[in-house]
Amino acid sequence: MKIDRLIGILSILLQKEKITAPELAEKFEVSRRTINRDIEHLCKAGIPVVTTCGKNGGISIVDGYKIDKTLLTSSDMKAIFAGLKSLDSVSGTNRYQQLMDKLSPDCSGGALSGQYISIDLSSWYKSTLAPKIEKIRQAIERREKIAFDYYGPKGESHRKLEPYRLVFKWSSWYVWGYCVDKEDFRLFKLNRMPEIENTGEVFGARVLPESEISPVVFAPGQLHARILFEPEAKWRLIDDFGLDSFTEQPDGMLLFAFDFMDVDNLFSWLLSFGSQAELLEPAELRGIFFEMIQKMMKKYK
Repeated sequence: MKIDRLIGILSILLQKEKITAPELAEKFEVSRRTINRDIEHLCKAGIPVVTTCGKNGGISIVDGYKIDKTLLTSSDMKAIFAGLKSLDSVSGTNRYQQLMDKLSPDCSGGALSGQYISIDLSSWYKSTLAPKIEKIRQAIERREKIAFDYYGPKGESHRKLEPYRLVFKWSSWYVWGYCVDKEDFRLFKLNRMPEIENTGEVFGARVLPESEISPVVFAPGQLHARILFEPEAKWRLIDDFGLDSFTEQPDGMLLFAFDFMDVDNLFSWLLSFGSQAELLEPAELRGIFFEMIQKMMKKYK
């Protein structure tokens, strides 16, 4: 953390005329004494840092050492800040705000004026999601295995994982890595694991699959289905799969085709449409789906 802080302080000094030690201490969440030691280290490294006392005093770098703030345009900086702020929405820390400070100490002012993009990656689970993401991030950096109870379609299980990637896709967070139990690379949804344990067990780097996290990993197409939808369902199909996911028929009905992960995934999605959908293929699943609907009807008689 010390080298990160020194780089951050240097970046701020290169971009600001003057800043006080208390301001730097607050930005980097350390004591004023620590900042004073950091300034000494910068001086020993040959950086011409000067301090002045009094009412308008502070820490600065001699003018001759100043460089251009950045080669990025204002639009470039706004796009970068939007992405960094979105990461802070799930980090549980102000790590990325500090990174923004390094890029531009005045990012809360002029650099962000007119900002038109706001991204929140935390969904409805921020209080439980942020600690999980932080634990996984630390485990990835330290190459430490994590362990967790997992609630999946096939039941409950306890897993141990060598984590390699944190993934945000389909409005959900996942961790991708090598599952020790299954001896293969797998993807796990964070919301399906109540707690995550950092085991402290270090693992060696593996040769990662060429495709790494492909769409097939997320939803292996094992079940091809064709479904006929009422026109009123068009907005849902567009929202879930896009405008090209269906073909409009002469009578206005919508013919939809997709490769689903399994029968449970297909049926649960179909039920969310009520009477607006009719399963055409696989034909052998029509009877099974009908029986499911009959069982549901019995509960409401």
